[in-house]
Amino acid sequence: MKNPPSIISRAKYDFIDSSTIEKIESYHSKPILESQKIPLQDPYTLNGQKLRLNFIRQQLKTNVDYLAGDKIFDDNESLKGNIENYIGMSQIPTGIIGPLVINGSNAQGIFYVPMATTEGTLLASYSRGAKACRESGAITVITLQEGLQRTPTFKFKNLIDLGKFVSWVLEHKETFATITRESSNYAILNDVGINIEGNILIIKFEYTSGDASGQNMTTICTDKICKYIVANCPVEPVFWTIEGNTSGDKKATSLTKRVRGRKITAEITLLKEVVQSVLKTTPQLLYRQWRINVSGAVKCGSIGTGMHPANAIAALFIACGQDVACTGEASTAITRIEIDDNGDLYCAITMPNIIVGTVGGGTSFPTQKECLQLIDCYGPGKSGKLAEIAIALCLTGEISIMAAMSAGQFTAAHQKFGR
Repeated sequence: MKNPPSIISRAKYDFIDSSTIEKIESYHSKPILESQKIPLQDPYTLNGQKLRLNFIRQQLKTNVDYLAGDKIFDDNESLKGNIENYIGMSQIPTGIIGPLVINGSNAQGIFYVPMATTEGTLLASYSRGAKACRESGAITVITLQEGLQRTPTFKFKNLIDLGKFVSWVLEHKETFATITRESSNYAILNDVGINIEGNILIIKFEYTSGDASGQNMTTICTDKICKYIVANCPVEPVFWTIEGNTSGDKKATSLTKRVRGRKITAEITLLKEVVQSVLKTTPQLLYRQWRINVSGAVKCGSIGTGMHPANAIAALFIACGQDVACTGEASTAITRIEIDDNGDLYCAITMPNIIVGTVGGGTSFPTQKECLQLIDCYGPGKSGKLAEIAIALCLTGEISIMAAMSAGQFTAAHQKFGR
């Protein structure tokens, strides 16, 4: 192998570059016109559905024939690689919320976000949160890190054998980077980490995966690297497996300081008058509710302090053809709320494990493709945008649910919309 690429360990650190700051500072959101608002009348009638479909077609210039039911999926051959023993499609109600105004490092502008759910009240709550945000300005969103891990695990007879193995592995990092490039058009090996537990060795291979969510891609690359290691290393392990269950794949973990997928942070300062007029509460009550929620999260051993980011992640993932099992890791969130010197409410959310893709997986199926196209997130070069839309959506939901609880509206809202 000649001239292997250097491993760049940028996935280990939070980072904001100057061009991102300039891009965000230069963005100016425009007032939302009446014609840009989603038609809300006739929420449960065929006429209301048609009004919203016509709004999407005319305002967003997007084709939604499969979502509307005008076309039926019949390309069974395209299912290869996605499902076995196919019998048909599960139909989940899908709606849109917005406009959601975002000023991000990848996503900028107004977005009408599709959400698939059977939970009443959900879209109403996120719509209210989005309204409170846009009447206060744009949600600022910045992607801080990217990385996706596989953690193969090796067992040895003793520590001496393990030590010889580790020394050899660390001398061949650049070879592993070359194997990665030869195995995938998108994956890049960014880091190799070592964790030793007696005669057990866990190697963390950390990659970026382009616009794919990347689980299969990183598995294939890691498998080829491990087979190269076992065939060439000076000490053969007693046993090895492709994944030791320490990567955090499809589960909530306590590893909130590192990244899985993308680590992103978002903020908005809600004007006190908007808190009162839209959210029907006060900054003081909402801040008090957040403090209670954080305390409660600590008491119950919750991973993160979010109230329900899993609702946004699951609904968006189902609509947009993502791996819904990744809701387990992707919904990990740290929230922050404080009252500033003007009496306005600063709200922020940081999510270290947003794992999404805009190519591959279920993204090309008809309704999923249409939903991705609604937010201009279908195809190469769009996964960063989708991830930033996801966290902005989560922030609106956190704001809305805490406002409802702080003002005593939570039960009444579910009685009205969820029964």
